Amino acid sequence: MTVEHVVEVHERRERIVPPAQHQTSLPSEDVLHSANSGVVVERIGQVRAELREEAWAFARELAERINTKLAGEASMFVYEETFGTKDRLHFLLHLTSLDAYYPLVSLDDEALTGQGPAAWNRLFEAGSVTETVMLPQFWGMYGTKVDGKLEKQSTVHRSAGPVALPPARQQTALPDEQILHSGNAGIVMHRTGQIIYDFRSEARAFGREVAESINKNLPGECTVFVYEEGFGTADRLHWLIHLKDLTTYMRLLKLHVSDEEVRDIYFRERIAPEKGGGTWARYFVEGSMVDVALTPLR
Repeated sequence: MTVEHVVEVHERRERIVPPAQHQTSLPSEDVLHSANSGVVVERIGQVRAELREEAWAFARELAERINTKLAGEASMFVYEETFGTKDRLHFLLHLTSLDAYYPLVSLDDEALTGQGPAAWNRLFEAGSVTETVMLPQFWGMYGTKVDGKLEKQSTVHRSAGPVALPPARQQTALPDEQILHSGNAGIVMHRTGQIIYDFRSEARAFGREVAESINKNLPGECTVFVYEEGFGTADRLHWLIHLKDLTTYMRLLKLHVSDEEVRDIYFRERIAPEKGGGTWARYFVEGSMVDVALTPLR
């Protein structure tokens, strides 16, 4: 397959399922996303099946209202599950920082498509709307240890002024043109895993090492960022895995089969003998690692 053919295939797929940044009228450089924001909030809601079309229109209008009225402070993209529960919408809300929560709350409840704030109650199943706050992970976060040096390199450690969370973009040295994020990715896969408390430092280092191994080997095709859960379950790690399209998933699988350096990350003995020894598999609660693939709402 020639390079020209690969480009043609990708462009055709983008026309069928455009990346989420096509949901807004704002230029891409003015939009917050998973790479440049200080906070990512995932809101999930189960749409009432009989109100699907109306709920989709509501979601698009809500996102664009936030994008235009809070430009520079907040942005929102909407996704549906690629494979999973039908009519379940995922909203990724990107904030510059936690301070952006206040202008978001103060945004008045003006009508959307002739509806008031009661639209959420009518369009979504009762009790199905949940939110998860994800904070870009930085070394030393939540009192964890790396090597005594990396922790001191974060902007949080070095800053003498007010604390600002460094965006996930700072987790990799890749140039901007090779980074995929929630705005330009064809598929966003959200992976979660619950860390065992005894390995909270080691698990975070492993999570970042895995992410960077993918970023280094699949630049422009797959970008992975790591986040901590805020205001929720302690020591729950989140990865946002941004794929160019579904075909990239197969490239990801191949990488973990054929690249010996990547395979070593998973099979290496990582746990100190005094802690019982073992690989990364002991870092997480068994059965807690879950993936959900998200497709931008068309």
